[in-house]
Amino acid sequence: MSAPDQAAHLKVYSQPETVAQYAGMDSLSACEQHLFDAYLHSGMAILDLGVGGGRTTPCLSAIASRYVGIDYSEEMIRACRSKFPHLQFNVADASDLSQFPDASFDSVVFSYNGLDCLVPYEKRENCLRECHRVLKAGGIYVFSSHNPRGLFLDWRWDRDRLRRLARKVSQSEGLLFSLTLAALTCGRVMLGVARSFVKAIPRARRRLPTAAFWQGEGYIVDPSHGGLRMYGGIPSRVVAELTCLGFKCLQILPENYPVSGNEYSTRWYYYAFSKNLTDAPRGA
Repeated sequence: MSAPDQAAHLKVYSQPETVAQYAGMDSLSACEQHLFDAYLHSGMAILDLGVGGGRTTPCLSAIASRYVGIDYSEEMIRACRSKFPHLQFNVADASDLSQFPDASFDSVVFSYNGLDCLVPYEKRENCLRECHRVLKAGGIYVFSSHNPRGLFLDWRWDRDRLRRLARKVSQSEGLLFSLTLAALTCGRVMLGVARSFVKAIPRARRRLPTAAFWQGEGYIVDPSHGGLRMYGGIPSRVVAELTCLGFKCLQILPENYPVSGNEYSTRWYYYAFSKNLTDAPRGA
């Protein structure tokens, strides 16, 4: 990964249409909401990395004693300042947080797989070290990262909807209902599996030849925004990566929480880590 890759990322996230898309987002996923509710609390000093158009800003700033949003795209920061003129937003690279002193934040959040955009890998590692440095002892780091083995997507279905349909057809809760529900479920499983395999073909073509898929970590091509190179790691690799840098894993959730996921049907995972109370990152 080289300077051209970095330039390609910045170019995409500086385009007016991309900025407008991100600035128009204003909701959290169920996964994000769960982790924020579980690990963040009122009065925290919060650093929001890769803030984009300010999607997470209303939620995080509402509970923060101090809130700072960071993005390397000047256009994104301009959009945030326009939407939230009373809050602090800085243009900066997430791999260099030297503007902040040690132990200055209670929590760092890096949503929407922003960590994976840092290239080459040394920048990603620098970012993790910087997050460790600016966090207070016991501070919380919440972020998401791509899963390089996510192939079989969109095979799930609404079980409650099937039950409602079976009830409507059978007009009862007896044997006919059970048989109808079983038939509908069988059909939906077959349809879901077929669709999932069809959709998995192009992802498999892109990912199976890569070292990232077989090793469980590395760079993959994300077709969004024209095919940017993104880092991805399976949960065990991500946990090992952060453990070596002085973090403790608190929770891992699939992006489509509360639906359960697995290594081959989850696009990305959300992680909550805490900074170890005494350990310094190895190699620091």
